[in-house]
Amino acid sequence: MVEIKTDTALEAMREAGRVVAHALAAARAAAAVGVRLRELDEAARAVLTKAGARSPFLGYQPSFAPIPFPAVICASVNDAIAHGIPDGYRLRDGDLVGIDCGAELDGWTGDAAISFTVGTPRPADLELIAATQRALDAGIAAATVGHRIGDISHAIGAVARRADCGMPADFGGHGIGRQMHEDPHLPNRGRPGRGFPLRHGLTLAIEPMLMAGGRNDYYTDPDGWTLRTIDGSRAAHIEHTIAVTEDGPRILTLP
Repeated sequence: MVEIKTDTALEAMREAGRVVAHALAAARAAAAVGVRLRELDEAARAVLTKAGARSPFLGYQPSFAPIPFPAVICASVNDAIAHGIPDGYRLRDGDLVGIDCGAELDGWTGDAAISFTVGTPRPADLELIAATQRALDAGIAAATVGHRIGDISHAIGAVARRADCGMPADFGGHGIGRQMHEDPHLPNRGRPGRGFPLRHGLTLAIEPMLMAGGRNDYYTDPDGWTLRTIDGSRAAHIEHTIAVTEDGPRILTLP
């Protein structure tokens, strides 16, 4: 069932989204050559704790996962697409890092992700990140009253195709609100004019994941969580929680 949020609920989600933005900023600020991924998790965790927010990631265990997720962020490096577990890996010069984070505050949830490079960037990685940002921007722009879910999906997919990038099959965005994952599902590719109609108060997490190698297939690490490109190419993941409103799409996960 899809819950349409009241304007009061949107304001509450905006506050949760603000916490997410600050946690992501803290994780990025902590990222440097030689820093362990778990230290990025610690930086984000401190922000959530200070804000009095709960992590919807920590302890989360969907049907595909063999263990509950053990951290408050996903930290995915280089060929990892998403869901990477922050561990003792030390960041290296030129790494491409994706950080995904959520926060639940006063019963409402926000979810967002960023991708960035550490140290000396590879030009191809910067272009991959830029293409992923363009895909997100296109998806957000399509999230207007009167459109449908398929219009968002089509906008994202069109950018990925123009960039010759793949996107992992079966993964995409989702509804969000009282829970991190709610209906409707939001594929990263689709046909315009199809799917759930967009109404004022619908809240969505839009999250393109682009793979530089151009393939759509992937595999899962033995940890049961980390998704990796099948060809070893690099991946980027950027996400915002947004609200569909009569005044246009509103991004809820800004600082």
